[in-house]
Amino acid sequence: MSLKSLLMPVVSQHMLSRQTLLKRRATLERERQINRQPHRVLYFHQVDDPYSALTAACLEQFVRRYDVIFTPHLVSPPDDAAAPAREQLIAYSRRDAERLGRRYGIHFRDGGEQPDRSMADYTHSMLLAAIDEQRFHTLAGHLSACLWHEPARIAQFINPLAVPMPADGPSVAAHVAASNALRRKLGHYLGATFYYAGEWYWGIDRLHHLERRLQELGAAKPGVTDLMFPPGRDLTTPVEVPDPPTIDFFVSLRSPYTAIVARRVYELGRLTGAPVRSRIVLPMVMRGLPVPAEKRSYIAADAAREAHVRGIPFGRINDPVGRPVERGTAIFPYARRMGREQAYIESFLDGVWARGIDAGSNRGLRRIVENAGLDWDAARACLRDESWRAEVEQNRTDMLALGLWGVPSFKVRDVAVWGQDRLWAIQAELIRGTSAA
Repeated sequence: MSLKSLLMPVVSQHMLSRQTLLKRRATLERERQINRQPHRVLYFHQVDDPYSALTAACLEQFVRRYDVIFTPHLVSPPDDAAAPAREQLIAYSRRDAERLGRRYGIHFRDGGEQPDRSMADYTHSMLLAAIDEQRFHTLAGHLSACLWHEPARIAQFINPLAVPMPADGPSVAAHVAASNALRRKLGHYLGATFYYAGEWYWGIDRLHHLERRLQELGAAKPGVTDLMFPPGRDLTTPVEVPDPPTIDFFVSLRSPYTAIVARRVYELGRLTGAPVRSRIVLPMVMRGLPVPAEKRSYIAADAAREAHVRGIPFGRINDPVGRPVERGTAIFPYARRMGREQAYIESFLDGVWARGIDAGSNRGLRRIVENAGLDWDAARACLRDESWRAEVEQNRTDMLALGLWGVPSFKVRDVAVWGQDRLWAIQAELIRGTSAA
């Protein structure tokens, strides 16, 4: 076992523990009070990002609900390193934003293409003028809706609202460059993101974390006790689904988001009678797709927060990238033959993401195997078999054909979604037409 494998679980457990997070928050809150500072929320908006359009639609309501100084910034799309499959990401984001908008009653329609570049630039100028007038939160949602759905109305719409003349090109460029630098300095890479006192919150999907935090700090205005966009609730009781379809579950053994959703997927299958077909793909970084440091850092912290909300163990990490992932994947066909597919996936993910087990060592991998109820000698013999590579490659090809490239991803019937925070969409499709819908 390497020194890195020994230290990583200890360091990650400390960095990602709930206790550490709460202590950090308490320290920052004491500093704010001592300095008599208001609650300051920064928001980073990408004008041609569908998730930013959804988020913009809720900003006026957010500012009404909380006693905060709200400071918006306009930013560019993420760098190539943070969005390695850019065209797929753009197309999927539009479809996903339409689905998410339907869920929460926010109008967004995927027209199959991005906004016209010149109209996006004009909207940029309008939004910067709105920032200068401290009216961004009241106008951003309307302007974003026009840009995406009725761009010809942007100029007509703005005049009755007495917004000053659009900012000039050099002013917009200077503002965006400064905002990009600030976003990078604070440790993020996406639009539709909020930053408050050391933590990032992406889009309406993570706004519930920020709202809970502000409410606990007493920053909510009188009468505000609910959440604007509460996370989806999982089924807790069986639902009779006629002829239940298979759930295709695309898994990476190196994915923290896969680790915190796996048991929920299998439980959804159990409660609905839907078979779950686990389909392993190699991690992005092992498929030649880079994952920059700020992205890795945010994902780990975000996964820890999401795991806490669901009561899922997470944070004592022994990153299995490289050889450990390959060793773990080589044993998967054996686990499936023995009818222990679910147990093995859960044991591996729990082992490396919550227990700090070194899957690159025989001792660690043996613990994972035996915790899944499998025989170590039989499993160890599988490590010499390379036939799993063809299956994993086919899984990757099939996932890409669905317009997906990251994990965890799911498919049921004609619904294909990406992300542990989209399990509600799979659940809704499964129970569609039943009394539980």
